[in-house]
Amino acid sequence: MQADTGLPPDWEVRHSNSKNLPYYFNHKTHESRWEPPEDADTEKLKIFMAQHHSSANGRIDGQDNNKIRAAHLLVKHNGSRRPSSWKQANITRSKDEAIEMLRGYESQIKSGEKSLGDLAMSESDCSSARKRGDLGFFGKGQMQKEFEDAAFALKPGEISGIVETASGVHLIERIQ
Repeated sequence: MQADTGLPPDWEVRHSNSKNLPYYFNHKTHESRWEPPEDADTEKLKIFMAQHHSSANGRIDGQDNNKIRAAHLLVKHNGSRRPSSWKQANITRSKDEAIEMLRGYESQIKSGEKSLGDLAMSESDCSSARKRGDLGFFGKGQMQKEFEDAAFALKPGEISGIVETASGVHLIERIQ
């Protein structure tokens, strides 16, 4: 494990000029991928990426202090822009059903029965579920407007009400 990045040996972070995004590259096997390798220390990696691979204003400088970190629980419905997920190939529930499901999760969180992260791992239709819904650090203009507005309005530790976007319906927790 590389102490500074949290990546396993032979892995490094590179930058895609075509997509203007960081990616992960194994210099021994020449494998490249958008997702971190399985053995990465995700907590160290998140800090490293926030410090060194900020994409504010299309450049990587790590100096943008206008970023926040949030997690979310997404429930997709048949009107979502991509009505499929890691859990279900074809999502057929209605928007009203998705909102009702999210209300149930919201009540479990408010009662202290479960955390948003706990629920996201099993219930979120986003691939961030495996990271307890953690989306990492992001700045303005990187998320859908409704999501961004709700996330930036929260203080660290606060959880939003139900937020509707083209992706589906969300509960958002501001982490930092």
